[in-house]
Amino acid sequence: MFKIGNITVPNRVVLAPMAGVSNYAFRLTVKEFGAGLVTAEMVSDKGIVNKDKKSLQMLYIDEAEMPMSLQIFGGEKDTLVEAAQFVDQNTNASIIDINMGCPVPKITKCDAGARWLLDPDKIYEMVSHVVKHVDKPVTVKMRSGWDEDHIYAVDNAKAVEAAGASAVAVHGRTRKQLYEGRADWDIIKQVKQAVNIPVIGNGDIDSPEVAKQRLDETGVDGIMIGRAALGNPWMIYKTVKYLETGELIPDPTPKEKVDVCLLHADRLIKIKGERIAMMEMRKHAAWYLKGMPGNGRVRRRINDIETRDALVDVLYEYAEEMERKMQAS
Repeated sequence: MFKIGNITVPNRVVLAPMAGVSNYAFRLTVKEFGAGLVTAEMVSDKGIVNKDKKSLQMLYIDEAEMPMSLQIFGGEKDTLVEAAQFVDQNTNASIIDINMGCPVPKITKCDAGARWLLDPDKIYEMVSHVVKHVDKPVTVKMRSGWDEDHIYAVDNAKAVEAAGASAVAVHGRTRKQLYEGRADWDIIKQVKQAVNIPVIGNGDIDSPEVAKQRLDETGVDGIMIGRAALGNPWMIYKTVKYLETGELIPDPTPKEKVDVCLLHADRLIKIKGERIAMMEMRKHAAWYLKGMPGNGRVRRRINDIETRDALVDVLYEYAEEMERKMQAS
């Protein structure tokens, strides 16, 4: 375990914030598989300040998610502080996280997200003002740098620490890399050696063995798992268990995957209604089926479904077919 401010994180496995994915339905499902900390998808500071309905809905948190971190982004000090104060006073989030890593142009053009990576002084100014105006611990998630010629991760992390933040998460890719290439864990190690606040490493953690290797090599306090958990909360469970005991847990059966996929779907229906939830579950169901034989045919059927009942029928029919084949082999 480690501490972020006054919040105890019970183990070293953290769920990454992923735009369009890390809502309550996904977070709670992953939390139940043992994540020490889950982080919500980023919410616009201006959306919160202007009381935009969709933005406020994204602030929904279930008590069962605790401890959890709620991520905000913005490029202007006043609105970022105001949004942070709203989260501080009106949500039960454990931690307020500031996005300093989103690489997409519509975010960076607003002087937000990864744009901060070029200016340690701005990082200090923005983060220190947020810290001064809220009671909850403040953390930052950032990338290693803007591009290969502008890798200021160590200076940026020092600015985050000096500003009073309680932890920093570092994705070992530059803004230019987006999600391509390999994450640079050497720079994450350098950050860990340069600051005294907890450091969480992120990038290419795709197995429990890699998670342990990265923890051992870099000395980071936690590892953050993102894309490897899509449709695969067992990745979280297996990693937590492996770090605790050295034991590798077997993969789930097809029926177990379908059961959890439908639990996820029901939670999505709760917050978005059946029609929208089923549209969103098309991508999630594809992730749950990843690696299973013949899943392309099933994914095509799922792309046409509009109701929960139809999703149930398609998934259980496929799971039963897979288990019959496994028993016969």
